[in-house]
Amino acid sequence: MTTLKTKQALPADGQLASASADTATRARHTPLVPSAGSRRVWLTLLGWGIALIIFFPILWMVLTGFKTEAEAIADPSLIFSPTLESYIAVQARADYFKFAMNSVVVAFGSTLLALAIAIPSAYAMAFLPTKRTKGTLLWMLSTKMLPPVGVLVPIYLLFRDFGLLDTRTGLIIVYTLMNLPIVVWMLYTFFKDLPRDILEAGRMDGASTFQEVIYLLLPLTLPGIASTGLLSVILSWNEAFWSLNLTSSSAAPLTAYIASFSSPEGLFWAKLSAASTMAIAPILVFGWLTQKQMVRGLTFGAVK
Repeated sequence: MTTLKTKQALPADGQLASASADTATRARHTPLVPSAGSRRVWLTLLGWGIALIIFFPILWMVLTGFKTEAEAIADPSLIFSPTLESYIAVQARADYFKFAMNSVVVAFGSTLLALAIAIPSAYAMAFLPTKRTKGTLLWMLSTKMLPPVGVLVPIYLLFRDFGLLDTRTGLIIVYTLMNLPIVVWMLYTFFKDLPRDILEAGRMDGASTFQEVIYLLLPLTLPGIASTGLLSVILSWNEAFWSLNLTSSSAAPLTAYIASFSSPEGLFWAKLSAASTMAIAPILVFGWLTQKQMVRGLTFGAVK
């Protein structure tokens, strides 16, 4: 029985050498690109590392608040017997809720006033610009470069003459002026990204300027306005310079409350940490609950 064998055509020696050279060249020049899964893992680890570095001082402050003064100074360990001694001493020294209410009223009051002033201003600059618009925006931003201590004396004298020292009204006015440039700039960028055709359609339908702002501009830019307001609240809540210099007891916010635990006798680390924890707890909870609105507003208009 005869077996037929099919002969396969083999490449020539020159072709084999050429193919081997091409394969070696590709292997030599192909970069070692990590896979998508490994990149995701490394980015996740990097994000957690940065978060831990940022959060660790807050964690250390919270833990120190549950120590005694002796442990806070001498024992840096993370393992200890927690106690509420510092929190009880802090509350016994001053009424925490009074300072917290001052912070809430001043922070939200100054934010509402800043938004009430900034929305019409940003609308005019975004949709009715003039030759001086850019110069005005730059001038407003330049006021943030001025050290607050440079205008402390004239503002203090004005507040003394108008009876605004140690009042919530005085702090609301100062905080509004402090945050107004940032609020106007942020709202200006949000309004600038809004298509003009929408407002022009409203004008063609007979809408007045007030109706245009209320029924068209504000609903369409609500995420940007919300993030601007949240940022203004946080900045007002953390402001310490003006509260320490313009208040004493009646209108003092939580920043003045924290500073009261620094005395000529020294720093009471446990009590200071307890007071700081109580001061930042409301704004941390507020920021956690509103983080989605903050991110949504800050990315408003970024993707068309």
